[in-house]
Amino acid sequence: MQDVTGKSSDRQQGATAAPQGENARSANSPVELLRPLNHPTLDKSVINALIVMIEQAQLTVGDRLPPEQTLASRLGVGRSTIREALKAWQSMGIVTRNKGAGTILAAEVTSNSVNVPITLKLEAESLLRTNGVRRPLEVEAIRLACAHGSQQHCDEIQRRADTLLDVYHRGEDWRKVDSQFHSAIHDACGNPLFGQLSAKIHAVFHDIYKEPFGLPLLGAESIPVHKQLADAIAAADTARAVQYMLDISKIVDDAVRKQIDEL
Repeated sequence: MQDVTGKSSDRQQGATAAPQGENARSANSPVELLRPLNHPTLDKSVINALIVMIEQAQLTVGDRLPPEQTLASRLGVGRSTIREALKAWQSMGIVTRNKGAGTILAAEVTSNSVNVPITLKLEAESLLRTNGVRRPLEVEAIRLACAHGSQQHCDEIQRRADTLLDVYHRGEDWRKVDSQFHSAIHDACGNPLFGQLSAKIHAVFHDIYKEPFGLPLLGAESIPVHKQLADAIAAADTARAVQYMLDISKIVDDAVRKQIDEL
């Protein structure tokens, strides 16, 4: 498979579509652009195939995708595989779905630049969108933790921050302990819904993109700031703690944009 630059892209392995040839809008249906997948058990192969179909068929916001059963038949996968992929896109705001109207594109799935592969651009937009939704939840949880967290809560937050830094400095995978650090903040805020919502939002993206841009530790530069965040919460310094959380979020956003710029 080739990206929009015409160069080979290992991110689109398994996703197949018919050659573009004449303007794809002249095709009877976008689904005619699809071919059976070589690796139909891979969820990302399905996502990649749908992206290529949308790009080649020149579908835009407001256009309807083919029915689940039709997509499944053309790609040689089960309908449940298609449904899960589209549900993930719905959670990320890429499509809207209802029984009457079907699956409608709600966000642009194309490349604004011929130098950016479609799959990378979608990963970037999805991650930025997910981070944007998660940001205010984390900020409010931090406000509540500063206001209501007990000494025991603060001690646990600082302990987990120390563990996170230790794992980070050893060059190991810090994602699990990072999640535990934020869970400690959610515990301190006194409202378990914050943790549940944040975890669900985070899981939505990683159900499809477990390693954004092939980088499992994207945004690693934000980890040292977590210790400052923990200290600010312990000091009940709400303004400083919120600013550190915003700094962490910005570092992640900047890391995503940097990947696009370097393509």
